[in-house]
Amino acid sequence: YVAAVYEHESILSPNPTALVDRRSALELMGRNLDIYEQQVVAAARQGAQIIVFPEDGIHGFNFTRSSIYPYLDFVVHSHSVKWNPCREPYLFNDTEVLQRLSCMALKNKIFLVANLGTKQPCEQTDPHCPSDGRYQFNTNVAFNDDGMLVATYRKHNLYFEYAFDTPPEPDYKLFDTPFAGKFGMFTCFDILFFEPAVNLIRQYNLKQVVYPTAWMNQLPLLSAVEFQQAFATAFNVNILAANIHHPTLGMTGSGIYTPVKSFIYHNMEGYGGKLVVAEIPVITTDYKTNLERTPDRASEKGNEQLPPTFYAEMMYDNFTFVPVWGEKGELQVCANTLCCYLTYQRAVLTDELYALGVFDGLHTVHGTYYVQACALVKCGGLSFSTCGQEVTDATALIDFQLWGNMSTSYIFPLLLTSGITLDYADHMGWKNNHYFISKNRTSSGLLTAALYGRWYEKD
Repeated sequence: YVAAVYEHESILSPNPTALVDRRSALELMGRNLDIYEQQVVAAARQGAQIIVFPEDGIHGFNFTRSSIYPYLDFVVHSHSVKWNPCREPYLFNDTEVLQRLSCMALKNKIFLVANLGTKQPCEQTDPHCPSDGRYQFNTNVAFNDDGMLVATYRKHNLYFEYAFDTPPEPDYKLFDTPFAGKFGMFTCFDILFFEPAVNLIRQYNLKQVVYPTAWMNQLPLLSAVEFQQAFATAFNVNILAANIHHPTLGMTGSGIYTPVKSFIYHNMEGYGGKLVVAEIPVITTDYKTNLERTPDRASEKGNEQLPPTFYAEMMYDNFTFVPVWGEKGELQVCANTLCCYLTYQRAVLTDELYALGVFDGLHTVHGTYYVQACALVKCGGLSFSTCGQEVTDATALIDFQLWGNMSTSYIFPLLLTSGITLDYADHMGWKNNHYFISKNRTSSGLLTAALYGRWYEKD
């Protein structure tokens, strides 16, 4: 089927904490919706059957609970209400944004997924009801090609979004399409957690995911395109990911991903939005991972000099590293219960320092979640203290096999190359209770090759 995602540079409120009236809020959102409309027309012209827009794209961000209120639409979160906002605009008040989105879908005969702020009044008898008598949700909406509202999803894992409430229960929201079957949806930070993202995919055996996000890139392990691709690969799904474009805030990186191929946009230089359209296969069966024999562990030869271990901060976590020296070798590094192993060979020795790092522990900055990671990374400079820094360019071509005795089955294989481009591993999978990833000759210089494990039970 043909899918489209739009990386949108939102027109932002100059002062998001200021209190404005509904008319001013609609005026600002209307300017973003005008851009959406042009992109829907352009996508439909290229044959797209579905288009996805980013999180916060219509209203922007950095609001307070009260300052976002005029920007919120009313939406019924219920399966029982069948509603077409374009055809039935008078059913509910404060639905101007939903009406415009619905009409775009209807006019262009396209499925459309967008993210907006919504409100829902609640009774004080409801124990979860906020003191101001209303819920405010970060919400994805999906419309079919007739403009019908077919699914709403309320973001569960908020990322410092003080204007919004967490829904009392996680939403598992799907919608059906004639061209690719069922799609599931979740938003941004949700991708790092079991609920509802992983549970949704597992319970409904989902193969297609729509994913609005407003993601700030964090190298070396959590760049948007890098993690989106790893998620598609790990769960054997197609992901349609639309991100916001604000390079000054580190926000870019959208794409259409299959488990074996991706069409991405990552641009920290230029301004303006970008439409990505691609034709991708509908996944019906499970790909088999190619399992090859894991090389036998390096036997410790007593007289060899083992490289020194050192510590450095990466992604706000204290990683234990060993340097990757010379043109080939075998290394291991351990922390807690996790041991990481690397065999490597480079064609040409470059004056770049690489290191193999391990982390097995609770990540606590900007969210709390348990990570098990084995990572081969290019360091920022030539001293050990630069390992773990954000690096975007590399020249070294390295053949490698990386493996670890991971305690979780949820492992995201990361493979990022120079200029924030993606590559795919030759082989990966489980072998003898170890997870491995291997690659002969990346397409360009290696930035990161990693196994990023999420041990959800230990969050």
